[in-house]
Amino acid sequence: MARDTGPQTGSGTGPDTRPAGRPAPAKSRSRLGLFLPYILLVAIAALWSAGWFYIRDRAGREIDAFFAREAASGRNWTCTDRSITGFPFRIELRCAALKLARQDLSFTLGPLTAVVQIYQPRHGLLQAAGPFHVEQGELTGDVTWTSLEGSFHGAQDGFVRASLVVDEPKGSVRGAAPMPIDFATKHLELHARPTPGRFASEGAVDVSLRAAQAVLPVVDAFVGSTAPADLALDATIDRATTFRTGPVPQELEAWRQAGGSLDIALLSIVKGDRRLQGRGSLALDDDHRLAGQLDLRAAGLEALVGQVMGQRFGAEKGALIGNLVGALLGGGRRQARTDDTVPPGSAAGTPPASAGDVPLKPLPPLRLADGLLMLGPFPIPNVRLEPLY
Repeated sequence: MARDTGPQTGSGTGPDTRPAGRPAPAKSRSRLGLFLPYILLVAIAALWSAGWFYIRDRAGREIDAFFAREAASGRNWTCTDRSITGFPFRIELRCAALKLARQDLSFTLGPLTAVVQIYQPRHGLLQAAGPFHVEQGELTGDVTWTSLEGSFHGAQDGFVRASLVVDEPKGSVRGAAPMPIDFATKHLELHARPTPGRFASEGAVDVSLRAAQAVLPVVDAFVGSTAPADLALDATIDRATTFRTGPVPQELEAWRQAGGSLDIALLSIVKGDRRLQGRGSLALDDDHRLAGQLDLRAAGLEALVGQVMGQRFGAEKGALIGNLVGALLGGGRRQARTDDTVPPGSAAGTPPASAGDVPLKPLPPLRLADGLLMLGPFPIPNVRLEPLY
C-alpha cells in the first residue's frame, strides 16, 4: 500500500518548501529601463558637445572670412593670441589685443572678450580692459578706463539695440592744438536703437548719450569754471545706415550726399550753477562744415555771454550785453533788504535759490552757417567753423 509523502510541487520534482500563502516569485525583468535615462543623457551630452565644437569651428571660419574681406578693402584686422572657448553654453572670442590698420587710421585695443550665448546667437556681449590707442594723421589719442562693457541685440533685418557703458574713462588727444586736450568722465553711457517707423525707409537711428562729472580743462578755461559737467544728448541720426567701416572722410561724404542730419531732441549741459538746454538740427554743408540751428534755454550764463561778447565789442559793451542776457534769463539780483523785517510766510535765514531752482529762459538761437557761429544776430568772436574733412 502506497505511503503518503506530503505535498508535491506542480512538476512533481520535489517537495514545496515555501511557507503557506506566499506567492511564487515573478520572473526577473530586464534592467534596460533602469539605465535608459542615463543612456539618453549621455547621448544628448555627446550630441551637444559635437554641436558646440562644430559651432566653434564655424565661428573661427567666419572670423577668418571677415578678416579676409576687410583686408581686401584695405582694412587689416589682427586678433593677437586668438582663442575661442566657452564650452558648453557660450562662444567666447578672446584677443590679447585687437588691432586695425588702414590707410588713414590705426588703433589698438585690448585685452578683449566677445561672448555669444548658444541659445541666443544674436545677443552679443563685449568686455575690454584697454588701453585704447588711436592714430589718424597728426592726431593721436589714448584712453583708459576701469570698466568697459558693451552689448548688441541683433535682428534679421538689422538690430534691436546696442549699448556701451564705461566707468571712469580718461585720456588725451595730441596734435589737434598747441597742447594736448585732456578729458575725464566719471561714468559714460551710449545707447542706440532703430527709430520706430523710420529705420527701414530712412535708415534713422536713435542715440542717447549720458556723461556724468565730465572734465574738459580746455573748456573750463573758456567758460571760467572748473566744476565738472553733466551732459545728456538724445538725438536721431538720419541715414545712419550709410556708415560703414571705410575712411572717415569717405563715410562722412556719403552720409552728407544721402541727406544725413543729426536731429537733436535734447541737449543738456549742467556745469556748476550754469545750465544750458538746446534742441535743433545739424548737418554738413557743401564745404563740409557743420550747419544748422539750435534753440537754446539757459540759466546762469549771463557772465559767460558778457565775457565772450567783450572779446569782440570791448569789456563795457560786452558787460552790457551780458546784463541784457541776464535780464532775459531772469538772472538780475534783487536789492538786498536793509531792515530786519521778515516777509510773511518766509523763514529767517533761508538761503537763496540755487541755479537748479531758477527756471530756464529762452536765449537767441545759436546758428551755424557759412563757417560762423552766431548767437542771434551777433557772431561769436574768435570762433570759426572749419571743415571736418
